[in-house]
Amino acid sequence: MPLDKSGSKKAIGKNIKTEENAGKGKKQSVAIALNVAREAGAKIPKKK
Repeated sequence: MPLDKSGSKKAIGKNIKTEENAGKGKKQSVAIALNVAREAGAKIPKKK
C-alpha cells in the first residue's frame, strides 16, 4: 500500500501503522513516516 504524501499527524500515524504491518520495526517505521512527511513539506526537525 502506498504511503500518504502529507505532513499531517493523522497521515504520519497511518504511515507508521502501514510500515509496521509490512513487517518493519517500530523505529524504522517512524523514520520512514517522518521522512515522507518532510518530503511533503512538513516542518519536522531532523534528529540531532
